[in-house]
Amino acid sequence: MPGNRPLGFLFALLAVTIWSGNFLIASGFVNDIPPVTLAALRWVTATAVFLPFARRDMQRDMQALLDNRWELLVAAVTGVTLFNTLVYVSARTTEAVNMALFASTTPVFVVILARIFLKERISLLRGAGLVIAIAGMLAIATRGSLGVLLHMTFRAGDLVMLLAGFLWAVYSILVKRKPAAVSRNAYLGATFLLGTLPLIPAALLENCFAPAWTLTPAVLGAVLYIGILASLVAFFLWNSAIMHIGPGNAALFQYFMPVFSGIGAWFLLGQPVTTVHGVGFVLIFSGVVMATRPQRPA
Repeated sequence: MPGNRPLGFLFALLAVTIWSGNFLIASGFVNDIPPVTLAALRWVTATAVFLPFARRDMQRDMQALLDNRWELLVAAVTGVTLFNTLVYVSARTTEAVNMALFASTTPVFVVILARIFLKERISLLRGAGLVIAIAGMLAIATRGSLGVLLHMTFRAGDLVMLLAGFLWAVYSILVKRKPAAVSRNAYLGATFLLGTLPLIPAALLENCFAPAWTLTPAVLGAVLYIGILASLVAFFLWNSAIMHIGPGNAALFQYFMPVFSGIGAWFLLGQPVTTVHGVGFVLIFSGVVMATRPQRPA
């Protein structure tokens, strides 16, 4: 059954908006809490809130979950255990401009993997839209300066971010391949639970070596935001978007993250919004519109 394209676009846009706030929190608390611990607190919160609602669906679909356990495990490890943990680690070892640049590789990975595994066609219009959206992303990431791009220095964190982008692409493809016998709530509940479990001992081990930290009201508020909104709500929206419009189209909306992050930084941190941000937004919007237009069957 064909998906509802406008609804899929809305879900993807809302998910990306929420995740933009997650990046602001990750940058703001980078020195207040170790990265694996932050990821563990995020997913323990999301899982604890969601499991009571998903328990019945998981029990009902248990046989289907067991039949697809390996694919579910890969989705859990890529989308929950590793992706955001690597983003938090990358934030400690590289500059924001580099993170934004390497984040732009995620939709490229998704489009390529969707072509290989889901047979989604890469039309000339989609390819052109992808290039235009990347140009908008680069304009914002480099503040419109070619010199910034040419004189960038690359660190270990850049490779970490590149790996994170690839893992998110793998997760997005697996969501589209979700077995019909597994309900959406059961799928999310299983991936949340399976993905969270490895983070708990990893966080305990990290705290044996990391500097001591305190659960202040600000840190608690940040954990609640990334645990409930950036994890539970945004993942539900993202998975719904993929089911409606496919991973290739949904992934292109990730190019809006630097735009929304810039707006958030303007409101919360007083950072200026410049003409370059406007130009970047126009390029990203134009590219996404081009790339997500309905394609004729091959």
